[in-house]
Amino acid sequence: MIQESELVEKLQSKTTIDSGFKELVTLYKERLYWHIRNIVKSHDDTDDVLQNTFIKIYRNIDTFKGESKLFSWMYRIATNEAITFLNSKAKRLQITNMEVQDIAIKNLTADVYFEGDTIQLKLQQAIAKLPQKQQLVFNMKYFEALKFKDMSEILKTSEGALKASYHIAVKKIEEYLVNN
Repeated sequence: MIQESELVEKLQSKTTIDSGFKELVTLYKERLYWHIRNIVKSHDDTDDVLQNTFIKIYRNIDTFKGESKLFSWMYRIATNEAITFLNSKAKRLQITNMEVQDIAIKNLTADVYFEGDTIQLKLQQAIAKLPQKQQLVFNMKYFEALKFKDMSEILKTSEGALKASYHIAVKKIEEYLVNN
């Protein structure tokens, strides 16, 4: 596997950017897809956001300074793109972000790409009830098994605050699952 520093070098060179970008997409497409999918819920919306994410990465790779891992930088872009997408959708439909989440959860059962059962659907409903930051932290820890250190780089928040958010999210989810 290519070292991150070598990949960044390829990406920031005019002569090798295209081959470097193909490698980057191959390496990170699936992880970024599932990260975005956990936020926006719909497969089709996820594909759109993922495409926008890669476009933004391609256009801005020359601004990457290496102050964080490339992975963290890309996850931050993907997270911001997904949140921007949800905010735009809510504004376009003239509803709240929470209502957008509720609609997405209701549509999950009709989504041919959703392979979950009733328990998984109930978990998704519980997650959708959380504030956005807690949703992000819970999804990143529970589904993606990210370390708090990596989440801290991605979300630009202290590890302690993230641990607290995760703990609170878990308690709220447990409460929702017991009471619904």
